[in-house]
Amino acid sequence: MNNVKFATAIHILSLLAYSKGERLSSEYIAGSINLNPALVRKEISYLRKMGFVASKEGNGGGSYLARPAEKILLSEIYQAVKSSQLLGKYNNPNPACTIGRQINGHLDHLYAEAERSMLRDLEKQTLQDFVSRF
Repeated sequence: MNNVKFATAIHILSLLAYSKGERLSSEYIAGSINLNPALVRKEISYLRKMGFVASKEGNGGGSYLARPAEKILLSEIYQAVKSSQLLGKYNNPNPACTIGRQINGHLDHLYAEAERSMLRDLEKQTLQDFVSRF
């Protein structure tokens, strides 16, 4: 679900923002998230492709924010890692039932409105706003 990818991305980016430009290793980040470093490197690679993270390899290397945390909206992060519907999928209802034949269309509308509402809130918050809570 989205919440795992979003939570992981926010965790990585929060660590990088909190470190104020210090390069962090994938092992350090993995220790904070409690994930395998290989999985963290995969997520960092994706965040690098999306323009959130920069990295330096070799001695003294590591990852750091590619842009200032105050210039990164939480909505941008969500949109970058979104992979499925916010509220999940639905089942295959009975088309002979009055509710069953119509429910998926109504759920689509409900889910879309819930996501628009959430995105409006995330558009008002930067990564720096989020990190300042720590």
